[in-house]
Amino acid sequence: MTGKKKPKGESAPRVEAEIRLNRFIANAGVCSRREADKLIESGEITVNGKVTTALGTKVSRGDDVRYKGKRLSPEKMVYILLNKPKNFITTTDDPENRRTVMDLVKNAADERIYPVGRLDRHTTGLLLFTNDGELAKKLSHPSGQVKKIYRVEVNKPLSKAEIQQIEQGLELEDGIATVDQLAVLNNERTAFGIEIHIGRNRIIRRIFEHLGFEVTKLDRVVYAGLDKYNLPRGKWRPLTEKEVSKLKRM
Repeated sequence: MTGKKKPKGESAPRVEAEIRLNRFIANAGVCSRREADKLIESGEITVNGKVTTALGTKVSRGDDVRYKGKRLSPEKMVYILLNKPKNFITTTDDPENRRTVMDLVKNAADERIYPVGRLDRHTTGLLLFTNDGELAKKLSHPSGQVKKIYRVEVNKPLSKAEIQQIEQGLELEDGIATVDQLAVLNNERTAFGIEIHIGRNRIIRRIFEHLGFEVTKLDRVVYAGLDKYNLPRGKWRPLTEKEVSKLKRM
């Protein structure tokens, strides 16, 4: 925790970034932040040898945080890429006990990780997990410039005029929906590649539904420069240092 100020004239030590104690506990894999608050309030957490019950307490990596006498490891940033299959819910906890994406990455890291954004139950493809809140916020922000490419299949052929409508932008209930690029992938005009930056809820499905089409398959094949190369459906892999650096520079 924060110590005393150094007298004037002395060089200041390097200040470590502080985070809330409940986040430190959650990232150490003990429990959720809400549950961590309960542990703090009940006096089960010590910081540098002293019980702390203040929910606003902040700690740094150098602090000795313990639960049941065991020192919790400072958070280590983890980045996991999953190729999501169908019929998995993108949530950390489902009250209906349906299968969630967390079941697929439960052995990926000791740290507590979270999905960045979401894919709906029937959508497949790339989903990123991390405990790096700053990066997750940047990638998820609606104003962000995160490139996503989807392969889309629909229930009947689109006319050239309907394809042109999508390319020019459609007026949906929450504003104009524009795609960056659209490629027709088959002669029947029922399969498409779509590049898009906007991240509104179910945006691809709603674009086609607006024109009277049902999306029968939706697969995210590229996310923020990451692709599915050598990553089978239902499997995950850690990002390389180069990939993480590239994401942070976006």
